[in-house]
Amino acid sequence: MFSLAGVDCLQRGPRNIMHYFTNVTETESYKLMEAKLTREQANELLHKYVKGEHYITHSYAVEAIMRGLAKRLAPDDVEYWGICGLLHDLDEETCPWREDMATHGPTSAKILRDEGFGDPVMENAIMAHNPQCGKNPETTLEYALIAADPMSGFVKAIAQIYPDKKVASVKHKSVNKRYKETRFAAGANRQFMMLIEKTGISWDEFIDIALESMREIADQIGL
Repeated sequence: MFSLAGVDCLQRGPRNIMHYFTNVTETESYKLMEAKLTREQANELLHKYVKGEHYITHSYAVEAIMRGLAKRLAPDDVEYWGICGLLHDLDEETCPWREDMATHGPTSAKILRDEGFGDPVMENAIMAHNPQCGKNPETTLEYALIAADPMSGFVKAIAQIYPDKKVASVKHKSVNKRYKETRFAAGANRQFMMLIEKTGISWDEFIDIALESMREIADQIGL
């Protein structure tokens, strides 16, 4: 999902859910996840709870971008970051987000726990990509995910205006140009995309990482 309203959530006070998650470090959770949830299992979970082809390909695109970002920011945890991206919209067809956006994110966290894959850091990252649930991004992983989510949809929207509708046709300068056109792909939250700079990655580098990452799985995501 790359259309989120209420960007003022990023300026809210203390979050109102699951405060204890912050007691677990990212490194501790990576080790936990390595022992519990594989990419194959994560993909099975995705297909168990999400059936819409659009949502599935979106999840693959976010996974790819997260893996690309991890190569730059957390090279020892590429698989883990990818899984976070893959499952970020796990509750897309389960929670009533159209009526109550605050349910999007926490419902995914509950699914993971109910399935026996509880992981506080992953759950925090998934929730933080939707600040309306009460969880704001705070860590590098969380900032990466909230930025990668709308970027995937934004790149797809640009690709679809080309005759061949291929991500291979999308140029770096095209992303910059369309970013400034606020009416283009208006649902792609530009403030969230720009949060990538909180990770130390520049906007221009983010564009290159996103394009390269999505090109690598172009056939899989129909682009």
